[in-house]
Order: sequence, then structure tokens, then C-alpha cells
Amino acid sequence: MDDADLLTAAADRLAELAARTPPGRWERAGLLASRPEVVARTPDAGSEHVAEARAATVEWITTVSPALAGPLAAWLRSAAAAPVPEAVAVARVVLGGVHPSR
Repeated sequence: MDDADLLTAAADRLAELAARTPPGRWERAGLLASRPEVVARTPDAGSEHVAEARAATVEWITTVSPALAGPLAAWLRSAAAAPVPEAVAVARVVLGGVHPSR
């Protein structure tokens, strides 16, 4: 797998994950058993419990929500035309540490 294929595969993976994850604005809600709850406020005005977090990680989870998948996947796809090391590093993480064959 060359770098361009790696970037495209990572973009596809992000799109796949986002498609099966609650959309909308993820936010910190009340407490669930003394831990912050992460809730997705969906576009249809509904809500869905997403996660129970630790105080130190709740902001990370709400920031790196499925809303980031589209722009990040687009960046990875555009980087596939002329791969840069930073994009390749992100792709490897998205794909669970997959390293291209050299």
C-alpha cells in the first residue's frame, strides 16, 4: 500500500465511522454516576447518549466528534494527490497503526 492508497483508505474509514455514529453537535451534559456524560444533539432536535467520560477527556471527546470526519476525510483525500508526512501519520493512526509496505 503506497501513501496515496493509505490516505484514501483512512478517508474512507473516517466516512464509514461517521456514518454509523450519532450525528450532530456533541456536548458535555450532566453527570452519569459522577462522570460527565457526552450527548449528541441531533439535527432533528433529538439527543442521544454517546459516552460516559472522565473529566479530563470530556472536552477531547466533544471536540473530536463525527463533525470532524468530513473535513478530515476531505483533507486526507486531497493529500493523496501529493502525500505529506503529516497526512500519512494521521492516516496511519486512523487505520490503527497500519504502515505501508516499502
